[in-house]
Amino acid sequence: MIDFDKELETILETDPLGLLEIKPKASSVISADERLLASFEEINAFVEEHNHEPAVSRDISERKLYSRLKSLRDSPEKAATLVKFDIFDLLGDVKIPESKEIKTIEDILKDDMLGLLGGENSLGESDPDDIFRLKNVPKSVDMPDYIAKRKPCKDFEKFEHLFKQNHAELASKKKKMRPFTSELQIKPGAFFVLQGMMVYVANVGQKELKNFGNVNARLYCVFENGTESNMLLRSLAAALWKEENSRQIVNADQKEMFNEDGTISEEDEPTGYIYILRSLSEDPKIKDIKDLYKIGFSSQPVKQRIQNAEQEPTYLMADVMIITEFKTFNLNPQKLEKLLHRFFAKSCLNLDVFDNEGKRYTPREWFILPLHIIETAINLLINGEIVNYSYDYQKQEIVDK
Repeated sequence: MIDFDKELETILETDPLGLLEIKPKASSVISADERLLASFEEINAFVEEHNHEPAVSRDISERKLYSRLKSLRDSPEKAATLVKFDIFDLLGDVKIPESKEIKTIEDILKDDMLGLLGGENSLGESDPDDIFRLKNVPKSVDMPDYIAKRKPCKDFEKFEHLFKQNHAELASKKKKMRPFTSELQIKPGAFFVLQGMMVYVANVGQKELKNFGNVNARLYCVFENGTESNMLLRSLAAALWKEENSRQIVNADQKEMFNEDGTISEEDEPTGYIYILRSLSEDPKIKDIKDLYKIGFSSQPVKQRIQNAEQEPTYLMADVMIITEFKTFNLNPQKLEKLLHRFFAKSCLNLDVFDNEGKRYTPREWFILPLHIIETAINLLINGEIVNYSYDYQKQEIVDK
């Protein structure tokens, strides 16, 4: 007679593939940040389809997107989290606000930027019936795919050998993968890995200067699965930013840090901070200058360094606001700072400043150019690609050498 208990035990013990193992189901509840991004991607999808931003219209869906966009524009905190995905410059030149000091419960409620504590949803829209709605219930969310509009590539045989070649060179370590850090990495002939699939940028169309100095262009991309797409440059960039494991494929001998001419040297410990500041001066000669920023280095925390700003000529004898700061590891930040100053030399502010004793100074660390250009240059410097570019101060654009 068959011993069913013993047979069952044998089956359970000989399950090499783990087919009988019960795994807990992952939560399908999306976070507030994911809801915010999903709502903004719906706006991006509308603009890409209709070639204009949503407006006040009789179409309820368009009007809803208009209200949503207006709410985001009125909320710098939310807009700042979406800058990387703003492929059509819908949010404008977002200024990251200073962190607010929280002292009372009322301060916490007022600072509820994601609408987690009150009667507003994550878009800032009033929802008086919110208490009657179920929370944390899985909901189907339509996430517009930046790369959804693909079609079969009729000439795929012309590109197939390139994908095979890259796989072989990765296996032989002739090539390597590195993180995506800048839109400037997107150029003709570039290979990326997006959502586990190799993407080849076969062509970059004419670049157009959009609002706030951002550049966009129509691409011709071929995917490893035999499809193609004419997506926008900033659409591909947004998809690469969004995907945590996205990579660019480059030659293995490409240096991440350049020691030529002593521009950057490697160290073994944290070395300081590179920072970007904006002047709060009331002097019309300074206050009226648009996009004026200081790029500097400090061996101590930046807040500590600028405590006496209004008494120092290097800060234009006025208080300053920290826009952003980068803590540097394994770098010589003084040389990094000097390289950035040389890179933007033609945009350097030429202005005399007098200290409290009447002594004249001409600070050389202030530059007139868009903030996103400075941040892009810092990323290029850190990843070692800045040697391939120069700054066109007339067009306010980083260009190939």
